[in-house]
Amino acid sequence: MTETGGAPGEEGADTPTPSRGIPQAPTPGSGEVRPPESHDQSPPTPPTGWQAPDPRGAQSPPPGWQQQAPPPMSYGGPPPQQQYAPYPQQRGFSPHGLGKPGVIALRPLNVGDILDGSITAIRRYPLVVLGIGAVMAVISAALSFLIQRFLYNDLADLTTNIGPGSTEAEARDALFGTFGDLVIIALPTALLTTLLLTVVNGLLAAVMGRAALGREVSFSLAWAEVRPRLLPLLGVGLVYSIVTTIGLMLCIVPGVVAYVFWALASAALVLEHGTFKQAFSRSVRLVKGSFWRVFGILLLAGIIEYLFNSIIQVPFSLGSGAFSQVLNPSAQPAVPGTGELLLQGVGQIISGTIATPFVALVTVIIYLDQRMRREGMDIELARAAGVTPPQAW
Repeated sequence: MTETGGAPGEEGADTPTPSRGIPQAPTPGSGEVRPPESHDQSPPTPPTGWQAPDPRGAQSPPPGWQQQAPPPMSYGGPPPQQQYAPYPQQRGFSPHGLGKPGVIALRPLNVGDILDGSITAIRRYPLVVLGIGAVMAVISAALSFLIQRFLYNDLADLTTNIGPGSTEAEARDALFGTFGDLVIIALPTALLTTLLLTVVNGLLAAVMGRAALGREVSFSLAWAEVRPRLLPLLGVGLVYSIVTTIGLMLCIVPGVVAYVFWALASAALVLEHGTFKQAFSRSVRLVKGSFWRVFGILLLAGIIEYLFNSIIQVPFSLGSGAFSQVLNPSAQPAVPGTGELLLQGVGQIISGTIATPFVALVTVIIYLDQRMRREGMDIELARAAGVTPPQAW
């Protein structure tokens, strides 16, 4: 009978031990050749192409994974053609942004881009933009003509009624009467002008919203977008004008603050289809943190508008004799007649037709620029315009 005890070194070949019963991998570099073992004792063979895990925790992807991965986000330059076969055509794509399907580039804009975008919109869609500006300019010139005509007639009557023999009470009554008449006619005129300007700003916001995407622009399309929000838009314009005017009259600073923080309310109402309250809150949120930048651009646009109006209206004012007292100080001041006032109105119409849309379009582009800077709206606009470069997403 064979004994089963003994020293560990004297065990039989058929008696497994922990060191001999569990297969051990040969030490790398030892030169040892492992004898073939049965299938049930050998570990499963790794699949072809499998690589051992990285000791640091990273794992290498299987072959072919790189071709299935999404394209990298890169704005530095055009990609290799072989990596983006599904996008053979990249029309409208610029390495400096997501393209320029319309009048502005789809990226954060600088001051020059904003001013150029406004001028480009006027040149590309002159019939619509200048047509809207012309309607506003004609109405404004007509109202201005009526006010000036009424004012000059009252001043002539005031000069006639107040003579050397007039008492202080008579002079005071005549003066306050003239001032009251002026206020009575000026307030409705200012209100009507404000409402008309608000409608113009809303229409031009709709125009720029389509022009930025390179889509068809027409007055009917712009009006169809503004008409459902006409009452909230008029409310926004009325409150904006009243608050800024009162603020400027009281202390200037509150008026400037309200003017800048609420400057984008009309554009936000039209382009975001929001409510009256949401329009003001959106404007404040977009301007917050960029107050001085927005203020500087609006101020620059206002200065350009003033200079343009002055240059255009100077020849008409000279023809109407408005500067006769300046050119000839010894001449007696003359009240301009109907012909002179009409000539000045023509100059006002010509200048307002271009200057009013320019400022309104600059304001809308500021709104788009702030959204691209803060909310990544350039990607949304590129998708809406059909620009799908691999670098965009």
